[in-house]
Amino acid sequence: MRYSRLLIILVVVLTASGCALFETRENRTALELAQEGMANYDSGNYAKAIDRFETLKDWYPFSKYAMLAELKIADAHYHRQEFEDAILAYEEFENLHPRNEAIPYVIYQIGRCYFDRMDTIDRDQSTAIKAIEVFQRLIQQFPDDIYAKRAGHHLTEALKTIAGHEFYVGMFYFKNKRYKAALNRFESVVTDYLDTGVHYEALRHIALCEEKLKQEG
Repeated sequence: MRYSRLLIILVVVLTASGCALFETRENRTALELAQEGMANYDSGNYAKAIDRFETLKDWYPFSKYAMLAELKIADAHYHRQEFEDAILAYEEFENLHPRNEAIPYVIYQIGRCYFDRMDTIDRDQSTAIKAIEVFQRLIQQFPDDIYAKRAGHHLTEALKTIAGHEFYVGMFYFKNKRYKAALNRFESVVTDYLDTGVHYEALRHIALCEEKLKQEG
């Protein structure tokens, strides 16, 4: 008796909630899945949006809405700060649709996934380096696109971060009297990262390093 009662309750609950166990292609069209995905995306429910768009891709891979699903999955991961997943999704979109009009945006977003994770000048700069590479690629491929112009601003900030890191390391060597190593870092700032905020100080410390090296020689 208890088992029968629990079974009835379970059936009622699953039916009322529209459990995905009973969801089939027949009761969700590609358009409906796209609309549900966008509704969740627009309301900030990115996890649910990803679920709807993934379902759309699985059930209707040749639908005209499948491409939208691919792109919005990447965007949803980005907004959830799941940057590695976002990068993979954006790169997959670019590989599958290299001539799509959204490609400049896609490359820009890949760059943003790295840019948004840039650390302070005293830490590892690998994400800043990757951001620079991606933004430079975008600017080279689509120089007149609006996203290339946006990338230009981020590129400048990333270059400033790298220059600041080089100067920071140079100062570390300088304070520890490793003047040759410090000189190499300061020269890198001047030759590779012009007008990035530490140019003048780098020049001043190049002169100081050269003076110290002469005294040691």
